[in-house]
Amino acid sequence: MNCRTCILLSAATLLAACSTTQRSGSLEASTFGEAMKATLAAQVTDPAPQYEYLDPATSAEHAAAAVDRYRKDAVKKPERISSTSAR
Repeated sequence: MNCRTCILLSAATLLAACSTTQRSGSLEASTFGEAMKATLAAQVTDPAPQYEYLDPATSAEHAAAAVDRYRKDAVKKPERISSTSAR
């Protein structure tokens, strides 16, 4: 063989090694992108939710009492909850 033929065969071998083949029945081709689709579906909320009531029930008296306590600086202190237990 001459040098030109060796170079051509080497180039063809290198190019063939870089190619990818996806057979229609292979596992790669059938599940390609499934992880991304599952992650996206887990992060998307319902774009058109259906609610029984449009507005939640509210109490004007309860809200007025909370505003009054805020203005008088008599806001109810929240109960302190510890994230660790003392042993």
